[in-house]
Amino acid sequence: MKKTIAPRFRGIVAVRADGSDLPGQLAQLNTAFAAFQEKQEARIAALESGRDDVVDREQVERINTDISALTTAVNETKAALDAARIGGAGSLLTAEAQAHRQAFNAHLRRGVEPENGMRALEVQAALTTDSDPDGGFLVPAPMEDGIERVLGVVSAMRMISRVVSVGGGGYRKIVNLGGATSGWVGEREARPETDAPRLSEISVPAGELYANPAATQRMLDDAAFDVEAWLAEEIGIEFAEEEAVAFINGDGVNKPRGILAYDKIANASYAWGKTGFVVSGKADGFLVPTTTASPADALVNLYHALKAGYRNGASWVMSDPTVALIRQFKDGDGTWLWQPPTAESPELVLGKPAYTDDNMDAVAANKFPVAFGDFRRAYTITDRIGTRILRDPFTNKPFVHFYATKRVGGGITNFEAIKLLQIST
Repeated sequence: MKKTIAPRFRGIVAVRADGSDLPGQLAQLNTAFAAFQEKQEARIAALESGRDDVVDREQVERINTDISALTTAVNETKAALDAARIGGAGSLLTAEAQAHRQAFNAHLRRGVEPENGMRALEVQAALTTDSDPDGGFLVPAPMEDGIERVLGVVSAMRMISRVVSVGGGGYRKIVNLGGATSGWVGEREARPETDAPRLSEISVPAGELYANPAATQRMLDDAAFDVEAWLAEEIGIEFAEEEAVAFINGDGVNKPRGILAYDKIANASYAWGKTGFVVSGKADGFLVPTTTASPADALVNLYHALKAGYRNGASWVMSDPTVALIRQFKDGDGTWLWQPPTAESPELVLGKPAYTDDNMDAVAANKFPVAFGDFRRAYTITDRIGTRILRDPFTNKPFVHFYATKRVGGGITNFEAIKLLQIST
C-alpha cells in the first residue's frame, strides 16, 4: 500500500512509504528537521525574551506534524525491509515437517484430516508430544515463523525485550538481591559467620492470547489464495495489538503484567520490586525553557537515574505525541535531544534509540509518559511453544473462522534496569 505525506511547507515534497525510496524518505525527513530546527530556534529565543508569537508556534507545530508522519513512513519502510530479509523456513523443512504442512494446509482449506490423524503428524514433525484437550492443531513451522515476524516488527516491546520460549505454563527466575557480606582478618584471627545472600523469585504471569480471523470457503478453495501467509499475517497483527496493550498496562490477571502496572516509587527511595521514577519539574508537563532551566532537564535526569551499567543497552519508550513534544527540546549545551532515524539506526533521544508505543501514558498530571531502560534485561516476554488453530466452519456461515490461541506472558524481571518519568513538580 502506498502512503502519501502531504506537503505542509515549501521544500517538502510528497514521498511514498512503499519500500522503494528509503533514501528519498530520509532526505526529505532531514530537510524537514533542518527547517524545524530553524523555526524552533527562533521560537525558543522569543520565549526566553518573554514573547510567544502565535504564527511561529503554528509553523513549528505544522512542521513537527510533518516530521512525525515522515518518521512513521521511514520506520514502516524499514520494518517492511527487515521482515523481507528474514525469509521463510519452508525450504529447510524435514520430510516429516513438510508432510505435516501439506496436511495442515488441506485441513485449513477443506477441513479434512489425514488417515493417521494430525496428532501423529505433529509428533513426527517434532512439534509436540502433548495432547490438547481443548482441540485445535499446532501450526506448521513456516506459519509460526510468519506470525513471529509480524509480531517482531509490530510490537515495540517485543522488539526490545527479552523473549524466551517455555514448554510449561509459566516462567520463574531466581535473582540475588545482595546481602552477602565478607570481612578482613589476620592470619590467626577467627572467621565469624557472615550474612548469606538474599534471594528472590520472579514469576512472569501468562495468559492465553487468541485471534479469530475468518475467510469464505470460496477464498479457501482458490488455489491462488495463500491461506498460510494470510493467516500468519492476520493472527500476527491481532496478537501484536493485544500484546502491545498488555506489555504496557496489563494487570497480570490472565495476561502479562505491563511496565506501568507495578508499584512506583521516587527513585531516591528506590526499592526492589518497585519501579523508580523521576519527575518532570512541572505539574502538567515539562518545564518552559528559561535562561536557567530547560524542559530537557527531566529527560537528562531520567537518563542518569538509570545505573551506568544499564545505559549502554538502554532505549526509550513513549507515545508518538510525546516524541513530537520532546523533539522541540534542547539540552543545556544547545544540542537537540531528538535526532531523525537513518538507514542503520532508529530515531534517537539523547543518543539512545526511541521506540513509539501509543499505549504509554499521555503527558498529563501524575502520568508516566516515558520509560527508559535496558529492556532486554528489565522485561521478559514468554512464549509457550506452539500456536494452535481450531477450524470452525459452522458458527458464522458462509465464513470459516480460524480460532488461534497461544500462551504469552510478560513481566519485569530486573527492577533496576528500568526507570519512569512522572509528570509532576
